[in-house]
Amino acid sequence: MTTSAEWFDRARAVTPGGVNSPVRAFGSVGGTPPFSVRGEGAWLTDADGDRRVDLVCGWGPLLLGHSHPEVVEAVQSTAARMMCPGGSTIGEVELAEAIVGRLDAVREGAVDEVRLVSTGTEATMTAIRLARGVTGRDLVIKFSGCYHGHSDGLLAAAGSGLATLALPGSAGVPAPISGQTIVLPYNDLDAVRAAFAEHEGRIAAVIVEASAANMGVVPPLPGYNRGLAEICHDDGALLICDEVLTGFRTGPAGWWGREQEDEERGGWTPDLFTFGKVIGGGMPVAGLGGRREVMEHLAPNGPVYQGGTLSGNPVAVAAGVATLRLADDAVYGAVDAASDRVVAAVKREFDRVGLPFAVQRVRNLFSFAMGDGAALGWSGVDEFGAPAPRNEDEVKRQESWRYPAFFHSLLDAGVNPPPSVFEAWFLSSAHDEEALAHLEAALPAAADAAAGATAP
Repeated sequence: MTTSAEWFDRARAVTPGGVNSPVRAFGSVGGTPPFSVRGEGAWLTDADGDRRVDLVCGWGPLLLGHSHPEVVEAVQSTAARMMCPGGSTIGEVELAEAIVGRLDAVREGAVDEVRLVSTGTEATMTAIRLARGVTGRDLVIKFSGCYHGHSDGLLAAAGSGLATLALPGSAGVPAPISGQTIVLPYNDLDAVRAAFAEHEGRIAAVIVEASAANMGVVPPLPGYNRGLAEICHDDGALLICDEVLTGFRTGPAGWWGREQEDEERGGWTPDLFTFGKVIGGGMPVAGLGGRREVMEHLAPNGPVYQGGTLSGNPVAVAAGVATLRLADDAVYGAVDAASDRVVAAVKREFDRVGLPFAVQRVRNLFSFAMGDGAALGWSGVDEFGAPAPRNEDEVKRQESWRYPAFFHSLLDAGVNPPPSVFEAWFLSSAHDEEALAHLEAALPAAADAAAGATAP
């Protein structure tokens, strides 16, 4: 049997760093990454034969768990008919209709049209290009700690991937391109107002995660997203709501839909949404959507070009259609309940060992920030009344050095947590009693390890 360590050695010989996405290299936690060979429900099995409860779920797409039988059947039956016809297919229409229908159920006309692409990076890159084409302006505002893929103009202060590697940005991005992006602190509307005042009539768009979830989860303050929409629209700019991660995971219409249920948070609609993750059910599918008068600027109807050989690939969209069809109220209820249980279990063990922390959560998406929030100057408050970080600067003050010990204790006990303190935790409707009980049994030793960790 070839072990994970041997596979990692082989990978490093033919792949930069041995991985195809940097966080997989375990750079912030150390050790050898497991190489997965099988996923079933809530469990992953690696090349060493170790079986673990998965708290990554493909970084979000696997709302139903690994290899849901009906999703697998949809993929297999479609692949048996065609793989890549190079033209339009029925599945593309069905997936776009499903996306439009879910948002229409909350607010009619929130999204009229959807353009499918293959990755979240393509979706946000296209949304930015479209916003510039619609407005005739160049500047874009993004927020420190929010990640929108790895296109050149959006890598500045980009959250978890770069935070994990302790990099300020990326080499290879020309200064004139990064100079078109204004980076502001998250959850600070005054900073946004000041930027619009300084650059009046020059800002094409503001792009924001519906809830920040790439510096750990950092919920938007009540009314923050609505305030962004008002500021943009008063100046003629567009608001791009990035739901690549939160979309159709935190609720049937994503975090935008959840906010519309709350009088204090609701009452806003972006000009463009970007989607990914869940809409592919584990296959490479993403998209952008918005009002017809905005989306019609895309080619072939308008002058803003976007294209892709694999955009709307029939095998990939089949997985997305099946996932959205299956993701009903019972599924969201199950994921929410599982998340409640895990949060309560972690809180119980951290409290037991006297480790101060904050829970960062938007519905079933959550993370934990370690440290005495009052001493660290965290200005937010979590659901239990503890101080919590509300922007990237505050997130980075946490005692992140405790996380590797916590992580490896869980990994050794048969749990697969995110390999960075700056990532969200993901559960699925497949996280049943067996999986949750296994995780709960592993938490006491992990909390002890975190509490006993020594600062570098």
